[in-house]
Amino acid sequence: MKDVVIVCLQLCFDFSPSATTSTSPPEAASPRRPRPLPPRPLPHTTSPLFEHQPFIVTWNIPDLVCKRYNISLDTSPFKGVATPAKVPGQFLSLFYTDRLGLYPHVDLTSRTHFNGGIPQRGNLKASMNKARADINYYIPSKTTRGLAVIDWEEWRPLWDRNWGTKRVYQTLSVARVMRTNRSLTVQQAKEKAKQQFQEAARSYMSGMLAVGRAMRPNYLWGFYLFPNCYNYGWERTDYTGRCSKEVRRQNDLLLWLWESSTALFPSVYLQVSLADNPRAALMVRNRVQEALRVSALSTQSGAAAAAPVFAYTRPVFVDQNRRFLSQGDLVSTIGESAAVGASGAVLWGASADYDDQTSCEALSSYLSSTLNPYITNVTVAAQLCSNFLCRGNGRCVRKNYNSNHYLHLNPGNFRILHVQKRHLVLGRPTLTDLKTLSRRFTCQCYKGLSCSPRTNRELAKALMFSVKQGLYHKANTLNKAMLDHALQDSITKDKVKKNLKV
Repeated sequence: MKDVVIVCLQLCFDFSPSATTSTSPPEAASPRRPRPLPPRPLPHTTSPLFEHQPFIVTWNIPDLVCKRYNISLDTSPFKGVATPAKVPGQFLSLFYTDRLGLYPHVDLTSRTHFNGGIPQRGNLKASMNKARADINYYIPSKTTRGLAVIDWEEWRPLWDRNWGTKRVYQTLSVARVMRTNRSLTVQQAKEKAKQQFQEAARSYMSGMLAVGRAMRPNYLWGFYLFPNCYNYGWERTDYTGRCSKEVRRQNDLLLWLWESSTALFPSVYLQVSLADNPRAALMVRNRVQEALRVSALSTQSGAAAAAPVFAYTRPVFVDQNRRFLSQGDLVSTIGESAAVGASGAVLWGASADYDDQTSCEALSSYLSSTLNPYITNVTVAAQLCSNFLCRGNGRCVRKNYNSNHYLHLNPGNFRILHVQKRHLVLGRPTLTDLKTLSRRFTCQCYKGLSCSPRTNRELAKALMFSVKQGLYHKANTLNKAMLDHALQDSITKDKVKKNLKV
């Protein structure tokens, strides 16, 4: 990590004040309680975009207004800094409806039909040709790596999921069938329309992914909001956050989409009703877990590795965009995603979120005080957990996905400092720390690699080896030099100020 200096190998777990409460059963097993069955082996997953960094956070927030006011935004802990604006050559290319192909949809306000309105009436060949030109424009390099996110939200590829305002796609589809064959009953027309709609929707979505993969194979391609868990209802007292059996069944029907995608991008945006609410963690962990589940389905049908999952989150609440997430909320979103086994998170922002000087100043302050220290914490923790427990060949994943164990630095052993626009992590783990880590996490191996979790004896040897190699000493020497330099720089600036006053 170019902007984080790691002082030593370190242990990552949930000792931070916002992550100490646990609803999981005590770890000390009762003599009468049978030992739990070992967890099923996890499928191999795609190697990380950045070497030795199993979990990253990507910036995808507009900054034009903030630049206009000369307000600096410290994005140093992020891997991949991009804007949602129409800017080519970014690490994250976001393809809205007007940026990729000829997307058939209906403007619900004006009732205007674009590109045929419904996928059955679209021109797929022309759409593919335009998509190739769009990809060449937005991702000009054939060698760089990054994320390609297609954001098509007007209709859903499964007929039964087009409810509410999206029911217009069902209505138009049935009407189209009735016009071509007036002998059909309404029910017969509906069945035929459903088949035609789903086949056309699949052609558009899988076709776009195929073109993207072929033209820019180094980018990870997927659709925003897929998969979804629809696990709303957190106001209920019996809320568990689990995806219903029906939702999981429907997601299984989209196997073609998971097989076509090289990354999945579920959304874990928070409403203000979930602020500092433990149910936020339940909502997020089950959405990410469902994404990991459907990603693994492709390995059962022959894929060499499961596609990585990047959870979309926001620094503000969707229904109060001037209120930032607290550290506890960050644990429930970014922290949950990392602990369950996601490959990263995408921090997205709307242009309306930061459209004046006040909102930009608030964002700048929030980055320095809350967001950046937490991102540094969880990304370094995930990195070093991988190095210690998984031999650097995989990422750490909760043994029990529904536990409250997080990939956090132990505040008793570590400090995070911000010096000279770099984040320094000072500290080192103990063997007790490492044993705790091995009890709570297991490993998911990268494609083609072995990463069986180290035993306690192996962890002790790894810790001793790192000490003998002088890693701690070298790192502490480096950090001391940087701190001394920063201190000297501060003293010099103070002298200059005093001389100016004189």
